[in-house]
Amino acid sequence: MNKQLLQLQPSSVWNNFSKLNAVPRPSKKEERVIAFTLNFGTALGLETFRDDVGNVIIRKPASKGMEHKKMVTLQSHLDMVHQKNSDTVFDFDTQGIRMYVDGDWVTAEGTTLGADNGMGVAAIMTLLESKDIEHPPLEALFTIDEETGMTGAFGLKGGILKGEVLLNLDTEEDDEIDIGCAGGIDVTAKRNYDQKDSVHGDIGYQIKVNGLKGGHSGMDIHKGLGNANKIMNRLLYSGITFTMRIGSLEGGSLRNAIPRESTCLINIDKEQENAFIVAMTKMADTIKKELRFVEPNLEIAFSRAEPAKKVMGLGTQKKFIKGVYAAHNGVYAMSAAIPDLVETSNNIARIQVKDGHIVIGCLTRSSVETGKMDLAYSLKSAFELAGFDVVFSGSYPGWNPNPNSAILRVAKELYKDMFKEEARVVACHAGLECGILGQNYPEMDMISFGPTIVAPHSPDERVSISSVQKFWRFLLELLKNTP
Repeated sequence: MNKQLLQLQPSSVWNNFSKLNAVPRPSKKEERVIAFTLNFGTALGLETFRDDVGNVIIRKPASKGMEHKKMVTLQSHLDMVHQKNSDTVFDFDTQGIRMYVDGDWVTAEGTTLGADNGMGVAAIMTLLESKDIEHPPLEALFTIDEETGMTGAFGLKGGILKGEVLLNLDTEEDDEIDIGCAGGIDVTAKRNYDQKDSVHGDIGYQIKVNGLKGGHSGMDIHKGLGNANKIMNRLLYSGITFTMRIGSLEGGSLRNAIPRESTCLINIDKEQENAFIVAMTKMADTIKKELRFVEPNLEIAFSRAEPAKKVMGLGTQKKFIKGVYAAHNGVYAMSAAIPDLVETSNNIARIQVKDGHIVIGCLTRSSVETGKMDLAYSLKSAFELAGFDVVFSGSYPGWNPNPNSAILRVAKELYKDMFKEEARVVACHAGLECGILGQNYPEMDMISFGPTIVAPHSPDERVSISSVQKFWRFLLELLKNTP
């Protein structure tokens, strides 16, 4: 266990966060963290059970004098995004996160930290094990697979939860209270291509894009950050006039993370090598100049490599490159109802070209259902014109704001009283589980809040220590003052 973290306050929250981060918990591989959570609740002698899909529910009676209060459901997800720097040696399936303190921040060594949503889980664990904290009847809901499909929220049946108020602890600015979120849909484009034998005498080159910041494909999409897949495609488009042939391409990984790296192996005619490198270097310099203020560490490298034995045919290659060029990435529409809120966006998250198969994975988000599907069909059209088969999956609804919420009113007044300023009441351009949970629990009063977390879904993820202290104080006071 990290000794630095154990010296931080509130010590019980950081202690539980350290214990949680010692357990590998990738999305869709949560059996170990589910067992950890079940053992935690059982050891406390609390009502603890697992539902059909793997969510863990733990209930704790009210502290003395609070029995008359409504039961509060505290909700966070157990899984975390697994991203690491290319030069970091780390196995997410077997190793715990290596954390350290850097000034007011806790971060990890070359990997995601798991503060999203581990800080929420740790706070709930601390409340469940406490003996001296005032609170109403509590119901902890630990969901699974939030990051790659919201499987836990979708699978939670009506009638299981008993709480009347839900506090989702999964937002990332400590001065915000969220009352709405975007819905999303996965857009996947696939096609096969005939592999051609490489031309005798061609030389191989590796094109590598890295050094990008990455980040959350919803919360960070408005920042104009570089997308490694679009940058790589722009470079390849510059090479269409040459006898360039793609051997393989690997860019990005998770749909909810802005891609930070892309690597492509190409073959070119040796006679065109010099002109090709001049043209590509010029385009690389243009891209780096355009992004210099937001992506100062962007690197684009060209290096000789072993030629690919099999390559993509020129006809398919042209359609592939133009299809990706036509596909929208980034902000698509801003909200007319809520100032400065991204309404609709898309992240071209992953592109893989290998062994005669092309797979492109996108995550399209919108707080307006019709806007979400409008952009999804726009992407579908672009990819189908390039010869792809396109499938929609994993669609989930947004969370419609309720500005008249009773718990919101209490939270706003309490925040102002404690911190001498107004809380920012917002809707976020990310997928929170509240919208899905509200389908089976429409009468449940919900808000979302959390500590300040920077660069979630990337190896630069970090959480503010002072913000965790603020978040914890606010959570305790809110539980004392719930209806």
